[in-house]
Amino acid sequence: MPGSLEPLDLVGVQVPYYFRCPISLELMRDPVTVSTGQTYDRTSIESWADTGNTACPVTRAPLSDFTLIPNHTLRRMIQDWCVANRDFGIERIPTPKQPAEPAAVRSLLNQASSVSNPVSARVSALVRLKGLARDSEKNRSVICSHNNALEILSNIVFSESSSGSSKLNQEALAVLVMFQLSESECTEIASDLNKVIYLSKLLFHSSIDVRINSASLIETVLAGTRSSDLRADISNVDEIFAGVVDILKNLSSYPRALRIGVRALFALCLVKQTRHKAVEAGAGETLIERLADLDKCDSERALATIELLCRIPSSCSAFAAHALTVPLLVKTILKISDRATEYAVGALMALCSESERSQRDAVSAGVLIQLLLLVQSDCTDRAKRKSQMLLKLLRDSWPEDSTGNSDDFACSEVVPF
Repeated sequence: MPGSLEPLDLVGVQVPYYFRCPISLELMRDPVTVSTGQTYDRTSIESWADTGNTACPVTRAPLSDFTLIPNHTLRRMIQDWCVANRDFGIERIPTPKQPAEPAAVRSLLNQASSVSNPVSARVSALVRLKGLARDSEKNRSVICSHNNALEILSNIVFSESSSGSSKLNQEALAVLVMFQLSESECTEIASDLNKVIYLSKLLFHSSIDVRINSASLIETVLAGTRSSDLRADISNVDEIFAGVVDILKNLSSYPRALRIGVRALFALCLVKQTRHKAVEAGAGETLIERLADLDKCDSERALATIELLCRIPSSCSAFAAHALTVPLLVKTILKISDRATEYAVGALMALCSESERSQRDAVSAGVLIQLLLLVQSDCTDRAKRKSQMLLKLLRDSWPEDSTGNSDDFACSEVVPF
C-alpha cells in the first residue's frame, strides 16, 4: 500500500494524524507504545533506538526501558480505515507478526536441548524456533544474542547423527543453516571428520530439505574455515562431490537447491587437489546445463567454478565434449557482469589452449566480435588481458575475410602481439 504522505495526498486521501508515525510521518503498519505512552511505528522507533537515542522523540523524556508494546486497538483502526478507503487504491495493512521475545527464545532453546524432554517436545521447540528465525532478521538476531545458541543447535544436529532419520536432527539442522557461523564454530565442525561424513551422507537423504540444508552447512563450514588442510579434508570425503552435483542435477526445479548447490560446489572446487573429484562426479556437464537457470550472482559462481575446473586437463576434455560449452561461454561474454565475462573468457582460454576443436567452435560462435568489443569496453584489466591472450591464440582460426580488419584493430588497440 502507499506508505508515504505524497502518494496518499495525490489520490485525495487525508490520513488522520494519529495514524501517522511521529518519526516518519508515514501511515503506521505496526504501531507500538513505549514507556512514555507515545505510539510509533515499530521500525521507526527501533531505528531511533539503534542510533543511540535514549529519549522519547515526542516528549523528550528518558525512556525507562525499550519494551515495545503492540497497540492492537490502533492497528485495527488503521486496518478498518484502509478497508474504508480501498476505492482509492489503498490496501489493508497485514496484521504484523510479533517479534521474538528473548525469554521465549531462551525457553525454546532450553526445551530443545534438554535430553530429559520427550523427543516430540524437543522437535516442537525447534519447529517454533525455525518459524521465528524465518520471520525476520530481527528474530534471528534475538536468537543469536543468547549465549551458545548456535552451539546448542549444532550439538543437537550431531548428537543424533547416528540415526540418520531423526526428526530432531533434521529440525535442528534446518534452524542452524539460517545463521552465519563464526570461524571457531566452522572449525569445530571441520575438525571432526565424523561430522563431515555425516553431512555428506545427508546429501542423499530422502527429504529434499535435508539434502539442501546439508549442502548449505557444508558450504558455510568450508567458507568459514581458514585452515587449508581442514578444507582439503572436507573436499576429500567420499561422495561429497557426487552429493552436491546430484542436487544441482536432479533438484533444478527448486531455486534454493540451485543456489546452494552452486555455492557448495564452488567452495569445494576452491581446494585444488580434489577438483578431479568434481570432474568425476559430472560437475562440468551439470554446470553447463544449469547455467541458464541461475541468477547473476550464482551465474558468476558457476562460471568461476567452470574456470577452476578447466585448469585440469581431464576436465577440459569433458567440457569440450559437451556441445553447449563453448557456445554458452561465448554468449556469456558482456551479457551478465564484468566478473562473469572474466571467468567465461578465462574458461575459453583454457579450453582453446587444449583443443583445436574448441578454437573452431569458439570462432563459429562469434567469439572474435565479442572479444574485440570486450577490449574496447570498461571491463576489468584482467578480463582485457585474457581477451588479448585469447585473440592471439585464435589468430590462426580467424576467417580469412576478417583477417585484415582484425589485424588492423589488434595492432592499434589490443596489444602488439
